[in-house]
Amino acid sequence: MSVPSSLPAPVSTAGTPPTQADLLDFVRRTAADAELIASLPLDPEGRTWVRLEGPGGSEAWLIGWPPGTGTGWHDHADSVGAFLTASGELTENSLAARLPSDGWKTLELTDGVDRVRRLSAGQGRAFGRHHVHEVLNESTERHAISVHAYYPPLPHIRRYSRTGQVLRLEQVERPEDWQ
Repeated sequence: MSVPSSLPAPVSTAGTPPTQADLLDFVRRTAADAELIASLPLDPEGRTWVRLEGPGGSEAWLIGWPPGTGTGWHDHADSVGAFLTASGELTENSLAARLPSDGWKTLELTDGVDRVRRLSAGQGRAFGRHHVHEVLNESTERHAISVHAYYPPLPHIRRYSRTGQVLRLEQVERPEDWQ
């Protein structure tokens, strides 16, 4: 599925990669397309998603979140990104710490690195490379829908487990694992 042509052109200049601000602008404009948001099939058991055409060669997704679902802790490797809640409310737990990008399996986190953001419809954020977070629909009754964009297209996603202050690298997923 591609983004309807009625959306304004992306902000980034032709030939230059989209910035975090460009991606945030794209997810805002896309989330405002009520017809597109309503077209996403929702499943009461698991997340649903549709790939979108993002700006400047970016990867973009429209994602439906049933009540009580989430991503688990992960990062998007060398990609920058943005996401915005189109309907419902999502919670983002993130780490305000730059983690080593490679060469570790277990990391002891320092106190004070945890951040929590509640993002209701129309709210979102951009993030940089190696941003570790989890996104959750904590509602017990209502689906949430969000729009996400990443540049460069995701080379892989690192999945983590967390127990207290210990973060452990569990798995590296490649695009073929989720497409």
